[in-house]
Amino acid sequence: MSEKKYEAIVIGSGFGGAINACRLARKWPNGGVLVLERGKRYPMGSFPRTPHDFGRNFWSLNSESVRRPRHIRKTAGSDDLRGMFDVRNYKHMDVVISAGFGGGSLIYANVFMPPPDWVFDDRWPASCKKPNLLPYYEIVKKVLGSRPVPLTGDPRRRLQKTELFQKAAKHSSKNSQLVDINVFFGNDFSNPLTIGTQEKNRFGALQTSCTYCGECIVGCNYHAKNTTDLNYLFVAERHFGAEVRTEHVVTKIVPLSRSGSEDSDADGTNGYRVHFLDLSQEGRVPGSVTAQRVIVSAGTLGSTELLLRAKADLKTLPRISNKLGQSFSGNGDFLGFVLGSHEPADPNYGPTITQRTDYNLFDKFDPNHAFILEDASYPTQLAWFVEGAKPGFLWLGPLFRTAKAILSRIQRSKSLGSVGFAVADILNSDVSYHTAVLLLMGLDRSNGVMSLDENHNLTIDWPFRDSMPLYKAIVDACEGFRDAVSGSRSRAHFVALPTWDWPLRKNITVHPLGGCILADDSSKGVTSADPPTFGQVFEYKGLYVADGSLLPTAAGANPVATISALSERVAEGITGIAPDSGLGVV
Repeated sequence: MSEKKYEAIVIGSGFGGAINACRLARKWPNGGVLVLERGKRYPMGSFPRTPHDFGRNFWSLNSESVRRPRHIRKTAGSDDLRGMFDVRNYKHMDVVISAGFGGGSLIYANVFMPPPDWVFDDRWPASCKKPNLLPYYEIVKKVLGSRPVPLTGDPRRRLQKTELFQKAAKHSSKNSQLVDINVFFGNDFSNPLTIGTQEKNRFGALQTSCTYCGECIVGCNYHAKNTTDLNYLFVAERHFGAEVRTEHVVTKIVPLSRSGSEDSDADGTNGYRVHFLDLSQEGRVPGSVTAQRVIVSAGTLGSTELLLRAKADLKTLPRISNKLGQSFSGNGDFLGFVLGSHEPADPNYGPTITQRTDYNLFDKFDPNHAFILEDASYPTQLAWFVEGAKPGFLWLGPLFRTAKAILSRIQRSKSLGSVGFAVADILNSDVSYHTAVLLLMGLDRSNGVMSLDENHNLTIDWPFRDSMPLYKAIVDACEGFRDAVSGSRSRAHFVALPTWDWPLRKNITVHPLGGCILADDSSKGVTSADPPTFGQVFEYKGLYVADGSLLPTAAGANPVATISALSERVAEGITGIAPDSGLGVV
């Protein structure tokens, strides 16, 4: 079978890939654009919820056949998982990313927040400063339907966690604001639909007005979350005829000679061949396609890893800048919990994030201690687990009841002070209902390095000590929140992720950034910041990157807005068509 040649191949379907798929398919409709996505589709109602199904909703392939395509195994390993959550473990930093049609949008927390001007420091090329990105921010905001959670007086729209965080901010003399979120409440912003009502969005995809189920980050079964498969990808596929192949893992990119043969010395003028494994067929069937141009949008880790293999391992793209893999950032992510809040937190109800409290990022900027604190939610299923496991804190039911009685007596006698009160409160209350989930992010040093280890696997060197001033300020803010929500007779308790404690000092991020950063020349970065060739890999024509790996530094705020704005600019440079919020169909 002869290969079909496309005008463009887009690798990945998160925000960067979806935007480019849509914009390029408008330029080259009816099969001119191919999208290759390693994960599967998730129609409405298909995200796992049972313990059995959720436990297998992770991504873990036997790496040998993916890493070295010449060693392809004919049958998939028994340890293979092809679910949505891809959890990577590295020294001092773990990373959670997503696999699926829609990429990271399937598990993101919906927030649309352009960072303040001063985030764009001298590591950002002049062409990428915020004033030049403002038109793209506005377009993406309209496409994604960004708006604050509606406040209509309907008691079902009351969010106790939002109120608790606002009160805590006031207690600390900090500014709390509702944030714009990419959640569907109906097409009419001034008159939201009744909770649970279905309606087609303006692009034609059926969505449900947010049900406040708190399940945003495990996949919205109601399609109330504005994921890319309901806007950019929907238009690309349904309106412009882009071809989509899910469950396809890309293994290699090779430039072509004038005759169409693979030539690692070529510069991409004659196009590229993209090799993949088709996971939808038994035995991981290998295949390849060719295109005049390739847009790598596999996410910060995926794109950087794919290009590192091409440069250092397979040597099909040897001239990529030596800056490849540098400037990794976890966007200052930090997760904590405050147990035993005096007033209910009710973290199982409402969109995952609704507000942010500013700590020197937007106001009174301090580059060493700049971050924001956001309320967060977790699904009701996890709340049942927490409540059910509560007796397990003391292991056995009889022991639990005895200890509870003793602690109640201790509480009355005040003999253990605040510690006794905190433990007694936890045992005597519904823990989950009084647990506040703290999600923080800010400006870390953005000086991590991604590379291939001796086994040719991606690794990350994260010098966490360099960002300790930020993390210390974040922990101090969490403890301040704890103090603000403690009661007069009981003290709430702050808990960070166990891996953060010494000696591990291991953080976790859901916002990996950097690795293929934009720059004015190859001595400073990997991709071009010049508007006509924006996002193009230096030394290679027609090879682009469009995702979070482009960012030279942390965004400080949730990075979706900035990733999307940069990706719109990449697409505009390729197509020569100015983007519009109607995606060319509305």
